[in-house]
Amino acid sequence: MSESSGPSPARVRVWDVPTRLVHWSIVLCFIVSWRTGEHGPMDLHRWSGYVLFGLVFFRLYWGIFGSSTARFAGFLRGPSTVMDYVRGRWTAIAGHNPLGALSVFVLLALLVAQVTLGLFSVDVDGIESGPLSLYVSFEAGRLAARWHERVFDLLLWFAGLHVLAVLVYVFVKKQNLLGAMLHGRREYPTQVEPLRPASWVRFAIGVVVSAALTWAVTQAFQF
Repeated sequence: MSESSGPSPARVRVWDVPTRLVHWSIVLCFIVSWRTGEHGPMDLHRWSGYVLFGLVFFRLYWGIFGSSTARFAGFLRGPSTVMDYVRGRWTAIAGHNPLGALSVFVLLALLVAQVTLGLFSVDVDGIESGPLSLYVSFEAGRLAARWHERVFDLLLWFAGLHVLAVLVYVFVKKQNLLGAMLHGRREYPTQVEPLRPASWVRFAIGVVVSAALTWAVTQAFQF
C-alpha cells in the first residue's frame, strides 16, 4: 500500500441558504438601484432601496444570530491574523478568509451608509425625497443626497475589487468561491469544521423583524 502524499481534500458545507439568498438578493437590488438611479424610474429606485435596506438589516442580524460562518465573530480577524494569511501562515477554516472578511465588512459598512443616506436624501427640487427626509432640514437632505452619490461611487470601486478578487481565486488559485456561494459547499485542502447552522426559528425572527422595520421606514414611522 502506497503512503499518502498529504492530507486529503475535504468538501464541506460552508454557506447556509439564508446567507446565499441574501447575498444574491443584495447583488440584484444593487444592480437595479444603480440602473434606476441613473435612468429611472425613481419609484423603482426607491423600492429597490427599501428592499436593499431590509436585506442589509437582515444580514447584520444574521451576522450576530445566524450560522457559524455568517457570524461576524466567526470571521472578522485582527491585523496580525490578516498578515499571517497574506504570508501563507494561516490555517484554513470554513468561511471567509481574513482578507475576504475585511472586504465583506467594508462592503456591508458602505451599504449601510448608502441606504441610510438615501432615506434622508432630498433632490434639488424637493420632489423625490427619502421617507425620513421630513426629519431633517432641506440643506441636510441635500447633503445626504450628495453623500448618497459619493458612497455609491465607493461601493462601485469596492464591489469591482471584490469581483476581481473572486475571479483571481477561481482562475488563478483554483478555488471556486463563486460556486460555493451558489451551492453552499467548498473544497478545502485539509479537513475543516463545517458550518454550524442556526435554527429556522432564528431565521423567521430575522425575516419578521427586518420586514417590519422596512415597512416602518417606508411609512416614516408614522402609523
